[in-house]
Amino acid sequence: MSPVLPAFTHPLPGAIATYLERSGLAARGAKAFQLTGDASDRRYFRVLEASGATHVLALHGNPFTFETLPFVNVAHLLARVPLPIPEIYGHADDLGVLAVEDLGDVTLQAHLGAASAAEHAALYREAVGLIDQMQRRGQELASSEYVPYSIAFDVEKLMWELDFFLKWFVEAYRGAVIPAERRDRIRGAFQPMVEELAAEPRVLCHRDYHSRNLMLHKGRLYIIDFQDARMGPDTYDLVSLLRDSYADSTAESVDDLIAYFLALKGAVASHDAAAAAYAGDFRRRFDVMALQRNLKALGTFGYQTVVRRNPVYGQYIPRTLAHAGGNLARHARFATLREGLAEYVEEFR
Repeated sequence: MSPVLPAFTHPLPGAIATYLERSGLAARGAKAFQLTGDASDRRYFRVLEASGATHVLALHGNPFTFETLPFVNVAHLLARVPLPIPEIYGHADDLGVLAVEDLGDVTLQAHLGAASAAEHAALYREAVGLIDQMQRRGQELASSEYVPYSIAFDVEKLMWELDFFLKWFVEAYRGAVIPAERRDRIRGAFQPMVEELAAEPRVLCHRDYHSRNLMLHKGRLYIIDFQDARMGPDTYDLVSLLRDSYADSTAESVDDLIAYFLALKGAVASHDAAAAAYAGDFRRRFDVMALQRNLKALGTFGYQTVVRRNPVYGQYIPRTLAHAGGNLARHARFATLREGLAEYVEEFR
């Protein structure tokens, strides 16, 4: 959800109009505005009451059962951590409507342009601290009661995302034709990467922890769009934040924040050889995870542009290509993969 407020929606979707009537909000003079959507099929509406109070309605593509809705299930889990997330106010299952707290208009991405260097650093440290908190308490709260503990970034999922990149970015967006034998060679180069990532010890992951899914509200960061949370490598959410498609981070700040994360984990940077080795291995794993996730993001951007006819994501492709290209060039182990992809993606040459 990207809470940028455009004009009134006329007419409102039937489900939203019905919810306003059913809840008594319409009778009290409440109005609804559509918010800019995200890459999902959900649509969001801000409800403005005559009193000035607001909340947000998430309109799903289909009716749902509140008790089994992933967003609700994960919200219960994150509230136990506890993490700052929007409060759930109400729901209409038959309409596919979920009412949640309005966190305002300022994403971390939007705030960065106006933030001082000190504010920028403090917000990112706060965001990294929330990752550590989620991982620590996530281990303690593990239960089959919560959906994220039953799904993970396994080999099949990680490879599916890379195939998605080949299909929707390389072929559909860039217009390349990849012969079967070349595709097999590229997928063969993907295989060791996904096997390594899938074999890492798993922690609770938000799954999409970037600057557009962190809201600045009441002087602190709040986390949104957590319904796809699952188990995965301890580098995953940190990669999402620091190798973000939507915001720049300097090499120095990335190094500092990785060191901060390791300190929170208890792996304090020092001159001790074991600590240095751990930090070096973590950075290597961070880069491998970053490459996989950035390629996956390119697939999403290609799909959104070609299939959904949504041009918004095109502006984020150059930064994401730079992230992925940097990791392909930085590590000798990716030489074969880089060679295979460079034939179709000139930025990787």
